[in-house]
Amino acid sequence: MTDEEIDPLLEKLDAAQKVRLLTGASTWRTHAEPAVALRPLTLSDGPAGVRGETWDERQTSLVLPSPTALAASWDERLLTDLGALLAAEARRKGVDVLLAPTLNLHRSPLGGRHFECFSEDPLLTGRTGAALIKGIQSGGVAATAKHFVANDAETDRLNVDVRMDEQTLHELYLAPFEAAVEAGVWAVMSAYNKVGGVTMSASPLLADPLKEEWGFEGPVVSDWGGLRTLLDTARSAQDLAMPGPDSPWAAGLLAALEQGLVSPGAVDDKVRRLLRLAGQVGALGAPGPVWRPVVAPGAQRALLRRAVTAGSVLLRNEGGLLPLDRAGLRSVAVIGPHATAVRIQGGGSAEVFPDAVVTPLAGIEAALEGAATVTYHPGLPPSDRPLPLALDHSRDPRTGEPGVLVRLLDADGEELHAEHRLSGRIVEPSVVLADAAAVEIRALFRPADGGVWTWAMGGWGSLSLTVDGRELLSGTFPLDSDDPTRVHVAPPLRSVRAELAAGEEVEVVARRSLDPGTGVATVLAAAPPAGDAASALARAVAAARAADVAVVVVGTTEESESEGHDRESLALPEGQDALVRAVARANPRTVVVVNAGGPVALPWHTRVPALLLTWFPGQEAGDGLADVLFGRAEPGGRLPTTWGAAQDDVPVLGTTPAPDVRLHYEEGPHIGYAAWLRSGASPAYWFGHGLGYTDWEYGTLTAPDTVRAGDAFDVRVRVRNTGRRRGREVVQVYVTRSGSAVERPALRLIGYAAVEADPGESVVAVVRVSGRALAHWSVARHGWDTEAGGFTLLSGRSAGDLPLTASLTAVPAHTPAGTGSGNGSDRDGERSPLML
Repeated sequence: MTDEEIDPLLEKLDAAQKVRLLTGASTWRTHAEPAVALRPLTLSDGPAGVRGETWDERQTSLVLPSPTALAASWDERLLTDLGALLAAEARRKGVDVLLAPTLNLHRSPLGGRHFECFSEDPLLTGRTGAALIKGIQSGGVAATAKHFVANDAETDRLNVDVRMDEQTLHELYLAPFEAAVEAGVWAVMSAYNKVGGVTMSASPLLADPLKEEWGFEGPVVSDWGGLRTLLDTARSAQDLAMPGPDSPWAAGLLAALEQGLVSPGAVDDKVRRLLRLAGQVGALGAPGPVWRPVVAPGAQRALLRRAVTAGSVLLRNEGGLLPLDRAGLRSVAVIGPHATAVRIQGGGSAEVFPDAVVTPLAGIEAALEGAATVTYHPGLPPSDRPLPLALDHSRDPRTGEPGVLVRLLDADGEELHAEHRLSGRIVEPSVVLADAAAVEIRALFRPADGGVWTWAMGGWGSLSLTVDGRELLSGTFPLDSDDPTRVHVAPPLRSVRAELAAGEEVEVVARRSLDPGTGVATVLAAAPPAGDAASALARAVAAARAADVAVVVVGTTEESESEGHDRESLALPEGQDALVRAVARANPRTVVVVNAGGPVALPWHTRVPALLLTWFPGQEAGDGLADVLFGRAEPGGRLPTTWGAAQDDVPVLGTTPAPDVRLHYEEGPHIGYAAWLRSGASPAYWFGHGLGYTDWEYGTLTAPDTVRAGDAFDVRVRVRNTGRRRGREVVQVYVTRSGSAVERPALRLIGYAAVEADPGESVVAVVRVSGRALAHWSVARHGWDTEAGGFTLLSGRSAGDLPLTASLTAVPAHTPAGTGSGNGSDRDGERSPLML
C-alpha cells in the first residue's frame, strides 16, 4: 500500500488508538482496529516449520531440514519452493507473519542457535535468506528477517553488548539483512542484544542503514520481551512491541506522546508501517485474495525428502564406497542411537511437533525390503537423560488411551479442566483459566525394564512428583534465568530415582503451581535403568563384523544444540566416538552419518571410508538418507561453514561476554574460512566442500580484465564431468588482493553457480558478481569504496580447493571501461559516523 492510501486511515485514529496498535494484543497476535477495518495479525515462529498460535503436540506441522541444511544445498530455487511450502503451512494455520529467516552468522561453532542460522559467509547467508523470503511472501505471508543484528551467540543474550569495528559490522553482519531488504522482506525483528552499548530495540541502526539507506518500508518487531524501556525505544525506529498485552509502550507511550516526549510523527510512522504490513498480508480492509498453495499437498513430503538429499554433505568417500549397490548387498548393520532416535530439529522456539518422522533405520529398511537383511544395535546403553513420557509407554488413567491426563486445579486442588494429551511435555496449556492455581500431569506407566528409573520434572515454582504413591520431589524452585526460552519453553529438569519392577504399571503424578512469572511449560519425563556399556558395544561390533556394510548414525542432543544457551563443547556425546572407532575397525565398509545441526569434533574422520553429514534433516530424514546411501539421489550439499577436526583447532570460538557483558569481536572481518586462512591452520573440511557421485575437472576461468568500481560483471568457469554418472557441481568464485591499504579477509566468496552435466560433458558456469564484490566499507567515508588496482579471482570446489585464477583490475567509477586507475567509490555523499 502507498502512503496516499494509508494516510487517510491514520486520520481516522486518535492517539490512544494508534498507541494501542503498537503493542501486541497477546503472545502471538496484534490488536484489531475496527475504525480502519484492521483485523489482528497472527505471528508464529517458524524457521523449520510453522507452529501457529498454539504450542500443542496435537497441532502438528511439516518439519523442514534445519537452516544449516538448507544453506548447504546452495540451491536458491529449492529454497524458494520450501519458502512457498512454509507459506502454505502458515495459511493453513491462520498465520500472517512468519518469524523467519534467521540471518545471523556462524561466527563460532559453539553458538547454541548455530543450526538455525545459514552460514559463516554473508553472501551465502544473504542469497539463501533472500530466496526463502521470496518463497514465503509468494504465498501472501510476511517473512521476518531476524535478529537484527549481531545476535550470533546465546550466552547472556538479553544483556550482552557486542563490540566490533564499523567495517566488520557493515561487511559481515549487516550484509545479509541488506540482501533481505533488497529481496523485499516485509518485516524485520530487532535482537535482544546491544551493539556498541545500545540495545537493538533502541539502536540508531534501525533508522540508518535499515530504513534510510536501504529503504526498508515495513515494521521492526521486537524479539519477544526484547523491548524493555520506554523513551529510547519509542524515539527509535522500533515499531511493534511483542508480546502483549503488557510492554513499556502499553504502560507509558500514550502519556509520553501527550507530554511531548515522543513526537506524533514518530508514532504515525510506526503505525503506517504496521498498516502497510497488514495490507500486504490481506488483514486490512476487504478480505484479500484466496492464496493457493504453490506446492500441492501431495507433493509436500516429496519436496521435504528432496531437501534432505540436497542438503546432505558427503565429506569423505574413500574408494567410492558410496553409493551402495542395493543389488549386491545381503546384509546391512545399522548402528547408533540416532538411527532410531533421530534429531530432526534443534531446540528452542524453532521447534514444532511433526505428524510423523521417518527414522534412518526405517528409511534403510524400506529401501532394502526384499533385497537385504537389516539388523539394528544402538551400540550404547540407554541414555540417562529423561525424555518426556510418550505414547509408547504411558496411558491416560481416565480414558486408558496412550498419552497422559492433564488437569488444571484451583487453590483447593479441585479440578477446573481436564484433557487428554499425547506427551509429558506440555509447552502451553490449551486453556487459560483465571482461577487455575496448579497444573497436573498424571499417567499410568508400565516399565519395560526393571531397575532404577530416573524421573524428572521441569518447571519453576512449587513442584511435586509422585511415583507409585511415593513423593519423590517436593519443593519450591526459584527462577535462575530470565531468558524467555529457559522460562517458557525448556525449563530445567529436576531429577529423582525410583526402583520399578518390569511390567508392573504405576501411577505417576507431577504437579506445578501456576505462580505468576514462572512460565508455562511443564515436563514429566523418565529414563530407563542404565544398561551395560560393554555389552551394548560388543553386540554392535559383532553385527558390524557380520554385515556387508555398517551404517553408524551419531549426533548431538537437545541439550547441546538449543536456543537459550551456547555449547560448551564440540564433542559428540560420551561413547559415540568410541563406537565409531570400534565399528570401523570391525568392518572396513563403514559409513558414518552425522546427525547434528552444526559442527562437531571428528577425531576419527580419517579412519572411516565414508562420512555423510545430514544436519537436522526434518521429518523425511530416513527416506532422504536412504536415497543418498543407495544412489537414488546424489548428495547435493556443500558445507556452509568450515569444520575443524578438533575444538582446539578452531580459530574463533568465543561466545561468552566479559564481566562487563561486552563481547568483543576481536577477529574483525576474519571469521569462518578467512579465520582459518589467517591462522595458517587447516580445518578438517573447508567451507564449500562436498563430494557428489561423480568427478569434475576445472578447465578455464574467464573474467574481464578491467572493471569499473560499482559495476557488476560475469565470471565464466568451464568444468567437465569426468565421472561415470550425471552430477551437479557448485562452482565457487572468490577474490583476494595483496598489498591492500585496508584490512581484508585473505579470501572472500563473491559468487557461485550450480551446473549439471552428463559423463564426459563440459559446461560453463556463469557466475554473476555484484558491483559490491570488490568494495570495502570505508570508515573514513562511512560508505563503500573500491580500491583501484589489481585483484585476483579464484575458482574451484571449496575455499580450500581453488585451482583456477585470473587477474582483474578495478578502476574508478568515472573512468571509461578498460582505462585508468586510482581510488574510486560507488557511493556519493557521507553520513555521520557510527561509534561502536
